[in-house]
Amino acid sequence: MRWDGAPQIVTAPRGGMGAVRALVRGAAILAVIGMGFAVLLVLRVPERIFAGAQRPVTPWITQAVSRLFCAILGLRIIRKGTPLQASGALVANHVSWLDIFVLNSGGRVTFVAKSEVRGWAGIGVLARAVGTVFIERRRMAAKAQTALLETRLSAAQPLVIFPEGTSTDGLRVLPFKSTLFDALFMHNMKNDLRVQPVTIAYHAPAGEDPAFYGWWGAQGFGAGLWRVLSVRNNGHVTLIYHASISMQDVENRKILAKHTTEVVRDGLRAALTAAGQEAS
Repeated sequence: MRWDGAPQIVTAPRGGMGAVRALVRGAAILAVIGMGFAVLLVLRVPERIFAGAQRPVTPWITQAVSRLFCAILGLRIIRKGTPLQASGALVANHVSWLDIFVLNSGGRVTFVAKSEVRGWAGIGVLARAVGTVFIERRRMAAKAQTALLETRLSAAQPLVIFPEGTSTDGLRVLPFKSTLFDALFMHNMKNDLRVQPVTIAYHAPAGEDPAFYGWWGAQGFGAGLWRVLSVRNNGHVTLIYHASISMQDVENRKILAKHTTEVVRDGLRAALTAAGQEAS
């Protein structure tokens, strides 16, 4: 169930030009994703044979596609800080399906998603292709999932975790759920891992609702996609890579959840405040 703590966005009709923009952008995005997907499928087989879980090549395809996706939308990304280069996880607030492209554009990462995403039309296929780790809530699957996460972490693939457990309107950060940090407390790997809080702050196009890029409540994927495709000029997103912390210094998952929530929340507040001052 998705968060439903704010009123839904009511978008004014875009008119004929809005439809044209959406169709042109949509066609370009489909072409880029299609070509990237084809190249990825061709390379993944030899990559798996010679490198196993390492994936030394295909993540660069994903990164290139994600950057082109944002460029076609006209969504400018301002990056602050340096993405994690060590084994561990990026923990970020979750605003929209756009987060996947925004974070992938910044470097090689592996997303952790709920198992339901695997069955989503279109998105599920792409998620599987780029190596997303799907988590099931059944206790019987816990052992196998832990082993899979350990394999990915051993391969120095930074995981991306959205500890809020849902997406929001982008104007707040919900408390991070400590249970989603379980994988980082594996006894045989904990001392080798680092965790990096990441703030995703979207800035709406001029004249649009501040929650323009949010995806929450009963809002459908199609409506959110049409909104960003049809708007004349998209806004931008600030991506803040905060200082990482060593798991050696973290006593338990509740402390980690509290600390990362505060860091990401402070980052969002600062980014939105700065944007407001620039606009005034």
